This record gives sequence, C-alpha cells and structure tokens, in this order.
Amino acid sequence: MIRLCCWYVLTCLLLGGTTDALAVAADASVQAIQTGERLTYDISWLNILAGTAVMEVLPDGTAGDRSRAKLITTAQSRPAISKFFPVDNRVESEFDFRTQLPQHMVFHRHEGKNKEDIEYTFHHAEGTVTAVRHGTTETVPIPAGTQDLISCLYYVRNQLPMTPGASLMLNVYHDKKNRQVEVRVENIETLEGAWGRVETAQVLVIMPFKGLFINKGNIRVWFTTDERRIPVRMKAKVIIGAITADLVNGFPPGKGPP
Repeated sequence: MIRLCCWYVLTCLLLGGTTDALAVAADASVQAIQTGERLTYDISWLNILAGTAVMEVLPDGTAGDRSRAKLITTAQSRPAISKFFPVDNRVESEFDFRTQLPQHMVFHRHEGKNKEDIEYTFHHAEGTVTAVRHGTTETVPIPAGTQDLISCLYYVRNQLPMTPGASLMLNVYHDKKNRQVEVRVENIETLEGAWGRVETAQVLVIMPFKGLFINKGNIRVWFTTDERRIPVRMKAKVIIGAITADLVNGFPPGKGPP
C-alpha cells in the first residue's frame, strides 16, 4: 500500500489534461519554472519515512535552444521499505516552454519484481500520441493541449492563478487513457516547515477515478504564492492516515534553513 500511495502522490498528483480556454498556452501568464531547479521531498506515512523524491528541470541538450527543458522526476523507497517492496521509478519529460506542452516522455518503472519502460511521443498538431509499451506500438487520439504524467504539474504552476476559487480543467494521457482532472484553489494558508514560513495556495486536485487505496478527489498540493509557485507539500488521504510529501531541499529564495 505504501509504495502505491507514495508514487501516486509524487507523480500522479495532477493527472489531467486540457481545458478549452487553455488548450495552447503560448502566452503563459507566468513562467514559474526555470532550468536548474531541483526540488527534493521526503515521503512519509503515519510518521514513517517511506521514500524520497526529486523533481528536476534540466536543459534538453539542444545547443542554443532555451525554449525546451527536460523534466525529470525520480522516486525511491527507503531501505527499510525496499526490503519488502523496492521502488525505483524515473520519469523524463521533454517540455516546450513556448507551447506549455510535452513532446516526449519516458517512464522507467521498477516496483517490486515488476520492471518496464513506457514511452510516449506527442504529435499535438495531429492530435495523437504514439505509445510504446511491452514491445507494442499504438497511436491514439488525444484532446488539444494534453499533458503527460509530469508536465501537468509544471503546467499548473505556470497557468493556475493562485487566488481562492481559481480552477483549471486538465487532460493527461497515461496508461492508455485520457484522464480529466479539475484543479481548484481552496484558500491561502501560511505554512511552516523545513522551508521556513511561507504563504501558500492550498490546491485541491479532483480526480475522476478511484485508486485502490486513495479516495476519489482527495489530493491537495500547497504552492508558494511567489513567482516560483513551488509545491512545498503534497498530501493524499488513504484508508489509514495520509501520505505526505514535504519539501526538504530546493527552498524558495530567502526561505528554509540558514
């Protein structure tokens, strides 16, 4: 249960897709992310440290092209958890800053005895995505503006106004399905933690489906309200307690431990 919830909180917090008003966000209102950003989280359940996650933004390797970045998210279980069920997952997404859309995603999944690589190539102009999984290739239709498992979080950071009542409807393609999710700002809250004391926007992620252990629509993310809009806390209620991911490194400027 712990491994399912940990990875879910880390990479599926904002599973979603398009909104008609934001199908192509070439004129993004905010550019909250930048290359070089590296955020590290401790994942806990019932005060037990279960794993660590890192979210990183790197240049995509194209010489002179600053319009694209590689979004990398990794999640690893702690040694005590790994004895029972090791988790070592990595997602790489190529993201276009100009269109706010993913171009290509690779998911290296290692959970317990299961290992697999999943690859998606997005063809936004044609409205399709090509998926390669278990040696099988298929091309399926997607709505305009579709995000992937990782890019959706960065898209929300750029596009969602951090004011109570603001919301977005998103579409994300994952696991052979287009999934729609509503993201809504509930209130403004001051949080204290390893990052210090910061003003945050509490955002509710309303899921359209139920997981095995996570109730439908019961995920919250706290973003800083400054220009970086960093997610300092992510939380999902489960049958017993809650899974929490807290930022421990990569603090907003002027915040965090001295």
